[in-house]
Amino acid sequence: MNAYVPPKIFPWFNLLSLGFPVLIILYSIFTIFWLFSWKKRTFVFMLAGLIFMNPVQRWVNFSSGKKDAADLKMVSFNVKAGTLGASGIEKYLNNANADIIMLQESGNKISVNGMEEAKGNGILKIFSKHKIIDSRELIKSDYDYNNAYASQTDIEIKGKIYRFVNFYLEPFKFEKGMIRLDGVKEEDEQKLKNIVKRLIPVFKKHQDQVNSIKEAIRNSPYPIILAGDLNSVPNSYEYYHLSDGLDDAFVKAGKGSATSFHDYKFPIRIDYIFTSKTIHTVMYQVDRSINLSDHYPVVGTFSLNN
Repeated sequence: MNAYVPPKIFPWFNLLSLGFPVLIILYSIFTIFWLFSWKKRTFVFMLAGLIFMNPVQRWVNFSSGKKDAADLKMVSFNVKAGTLGASGIEKYLNNANADIIMLQESGNKISVNGMEEAKGNGILKIFSKHKIIDSRELIKSDYDYNNAYASQTDIEIKGKIYRFVNFYLEPFKFEKGMIRLDGVKEEDEQKLKNIVKRLIPVFKKHQDQVNSIKEAIRNSPYPIILAGDLNSVPNSYEYYHLSDGLDDAFVKAGKGSATSFHDYKFPIRIDYIFTSKTIHTVMYQVDRSINLSDHYPVVGTFSLNN
């Protein structure tokens, strides 16, 4: 329903999407239980479960891989302003051998040697080994650190221009203590109410932010690569509408879990790379070798010659 009903009309579908991993696990457990109990409803649930194959693939995927030769490597990474180790992040990025690096929550502490930096993007940064033609903000801000941003940067690669859109949608600004249930009924109920009160307004802000980014995509004369922190899961309104007409690089070439935000002990995928269909994804990886942010970097390689 998130593909059809916007949060400003009915936000509860978007709220439900946050629990998709738990819901699909429960669905599977009940289906298996009924199978061994010889319940007729099992076959209905098994057939109905087929509609969940694509949604599940956005969380966990085992692609066969691509044989195309990659001619572009990019890294997208929410670095949490380098607060957990700016020097370590810089070392990682300098050793990544990437053509394009897109950072979210970058602050002013992160730089990459030997790459040109796009200007004027606030807490979003784009570094490129290729020639930057133009760069501008899509979502204006007052440079408050916690505000949402989106920017576009046109980069010339092998004589052809590509538009890179870097996004960091409105954060929920949760702290662990705000969502940790302690087993005290009254306190836990109040925490749940506070969580919902914080989520619903952000969902509505996301709707406007997604619309601004989609307009830039529609008006682009160049092939598009979007990357960043969506602050929303793969079954959300934000995912369905921002990825409309584009390929999800993880679905095309990812293997294993796409969970990229690891600050909570719960599978959450909120970091993405989307591409125009003329750009073929060769490899997509959540790089768990670095633990210097509450996000893992996502790395993709692409073939631009199709």
